[in-house]
Amino acid sequence: MAENEIVIYGNPVLREVSQPVEEFDRGLKDLVSALTDTLKKARGLGLSAVQIGVLKRVFIVDLSVVDINESLRVFINPEILETGGDAEFEEGCLSFPGIYQKIHRPDRVKVRAYDLDGQVFELEAGGLIARAIQHEYDHLEGKLFIDHFSPVARSLVKGKLKKLKAAS
Repeated sequence: MAENEIVIYGNPVLREVSQPVEEFDRGLKDLVSALTDTLKKARGLGLSAVQIGVLKRVFIVDLSVVDINESLRVFINPEILETGGDAEFEEGCLSFPGIYQKIHRPDRVKVRAYDLDGQVFELEAGGLIARAIQHEYDHLEGKLFIDHFSPVARSLVKGKLKKLKAAS
């Protein structure tokens, strides 16, 4: 197993914009393997490369923790093509341990990405998978889930954010 440490809020790398993947090689497969092992150990639903300190446009989503019919999905150089609707749902983030907040996001998404073999695919999704895709995509753009918080919600977690920042 090649799990990595998850980058915690306060580390400036989380605000960096990730760079496109240029080569679909062994290094990319190793990165996805490390993401997978790290996500499984953390028991999360999704993880982006930047969350393990790698500024590449790669993320994974694995909803099998909450839905036995789901399996690991790999998104390389993703582009969000469309979103629609609106839903409020409680989110957490592995880079913000212990912080959960209801936030609004579109409840449908259409995404184009590459798989591990360099094959392009498109996926239209709704519900939890749409939310997870948008959450992880935000990470690639240097955007964090706290950026979606209302001013009131942000003030409620201000102390926790300070502690996380101080510990990083």
